[in-house]
Amino acid sequence: MGGKILVTGGAGYIGSHTAQLLVDAGNEVVVLDNLSNGDRALIPDGAAFVEGDVGDRALLAEILSPDFDAVLHFAGYLVVPDSVADPLSYYRNNTLNSHGLIETAVNAGVKHFIFSSTAATYGDAGTEPVTEDTPPNPASPYGRSKLITEWMLRDTAAAHDLTYVALRYFNVAGADPTGRRGQVSKNATHLIKLAVEVLTGQRDHMTIFGDDYNTPDGTGVRDYIHVVDLADAHVRALDYLRRGGDSQVLNCGYGKGSSVKQVIAALERVSNQKVNALTGPRRPGDVAEVVAEASRIRGLLGWQPRYDDLELIVKTALDWERKRIGQG
Repeated sequence: MGGKILVTGGAGYIGSHTAQLLVDAGNEVVVLDNLSNGDRALIPDGAAFVEGDVGDRALLAEILSPDFDAVLHFAGYLVVPDSVADPLSYYRNNTLNSHGLIETAVNAGVKHFIFSSTAATYGDAGTEPVTEDTPPNPASPYGRSKLITEWMLRDTAAAHDLTYVALRYFNVAGADPTGRRGQVSKNATHLIKLAVEVLTGQRDHMTIFGDDYNTPDGTGVRDYIHVVDLADAHVRALDYLRRGGDSQVLNCGYGKGSSVKQVIAALERVSNQKVNALTGPRRPGDVAEVVAEASRIRGLLGWQPRYDDLELIVKTALDWERKRIGQG
């Protein structure tokens, strides 16, 4: 494979897992991260590190040069309720900063761009698995901020020598099974992260946000994907573009949903502990159910998930959390 790549947000959860696979594949990786929601310790050995903000256009222009053939863009805000409460910060950090990064990449002659998008672009799509052709209808500023960036990439690719893949993540979870990295997010809102913090004694309870959705058990249903499988999808997407592939928008999920209560039950089985979960009201911007139809990514990229098992996903998350706080 090989090449020089800028990974924004590469000290974070998904970015660091992907950066590791890129280094393992023989690429020269430069990580740009402001460490606001990441950890220097997660950056893989062999990757160069620049501490800075993706919104710093002068810094981007200093880093990027024609010897970079790709940018993988993970940096951004990702909490749906926060985007409802403070939409302008999401449009600044997710959309305006992406604009600056895309523009700088084009000016530097970068040929390929992989974008960290989201299933939140679909909004409340109903109970059927959503395909990439399902009309986007985001229910939150977070989803809209990502969709606008997809549109910018589409229009830029039509006007310039740039190809891109926008990967629409479903619910990312789990950790590197070898224990090298996992979630370290400060003030995390991810269901599985919160639940493992309860199991490891870092909080006394977690909240189920809504049990009155039109789903089998009343709680929200999501398509959970293991972070290592998602990282592998990024590496394959880059390889696809390097081989001359056309620009794409691709779903990243397993094509099956699990409810909040099912996730908690899986954690209780693997831990032999009880999760103290209280029930609260729905959160603004949340939807009842989002599940991927993900045959396109499998066919186009040859992507074959290796960790498609809910109990395995939650166990790797729990193992990582125990190690992180010194219990494992």
